[in-house]
Amino acid sequence: MFVTFPPPTPVMREIAPSPQPALDRTVLAMGTELRLHLEGAGDLGRASEAALAESSRIEAACSTWNPASDWSRLNAAQGAPIHLTAEWIQLLEQIRTWNLRTGGAFDPVLMALMQAWGVREGGRTPDATALTAARRASGGGLLELDAVHGTARLRHPGAGLEEGGFLKGYALDAMRRATATPAGWLDFGGQVLAWGRPCEVDIADPQDRHRVRCTISLKGASLSCSGTSERGRHILDPRSGEPCPAWGGTAVVAAEALTADVLSTALYVLGPDTGLAWAERHQVAAAFLLNDGSVRMTRAFRALNPTLIPLESR
Repeated sequence: MFVTFPPPTPVMREIAPSPQPALDRTVLAMGTELRLHLEGAGDLGRASEAALAESSRIEAACSTWNPASDWSRLNAAQGAPIHLTAEWIQLLEQIRTWNLRTGGAFDPVLMALMQAWGVREGGRTPDATALTAARRASGGGLLELDAVHGTARLRHPGAGLEEGGFLKGYALDAMRRATATPAGWLDFGGQVLAWGRPCEVDIADPQDRHRVRCTISLKGASLSCSGTSERGRHILDPRSGEPCPAWGGTAVVAAEALTADVLSTALYVLGPDTGLAWAERHQVAAAFLLNDGSVRMTRAFRALNPTLIPLESR
């Protein structure tokens, strides 16, 4: 199989016919395009429906675009505890752990800053007063979880969860389990999860999404990329409350889509120097594609045997 990245419209082509029956579907989910390619001798239609049901279930409970979701209720509670199912408490525990591991570079309690900068509304520059208030209402330390009583609360009335940096990754893992097919791939707005058979994935140049900069083979893993070429400087640094510099893009490969999703954002925030050092220490398969055309890779990413496309051939 062959996948071209980045989002929102990657082009996929199989490099060899599937040795078994296959099914392809494209739907809209979580505000983006979800494509499924499933292979196997079973009922692939039912397998795809199971995957789509998981996506819908997760979106209904966790999307903060939906004011009726559990997480929107938490955001609107103004500091009061809200009952959540054990699944969502456990997911938020995982995300809070990533917040700590990355030194705050990845942060789920970012809604106040997102609103201050108008990230969901096309962008704006807040004044100093608004930015100071948003900083006070942001940060993973404001998220309080009680697994015993099944509650969560945000210890600031203006704080809110922002799921954009991790929910699609979580949904990909859940959909993969739901399909129970021996092979296939899922492409959720450009984040790819492939299993069973290898998938050739093209990673675009950060300066031109139509030009391939690097190609890798993906199997039993997920690829997530982050950058600002598609939507401008929409990635915020939770530590400063400011938009990140538009220095290029990251590509992260991990066995779990949730991990790849989280780390592609965190490493972009950390930047190509600090991020590369962090990824090396934690044995993360990561590549940093800089605007000057250079590509910095961790040892774990090099072990995937990527093919770099020379600048002169672009």
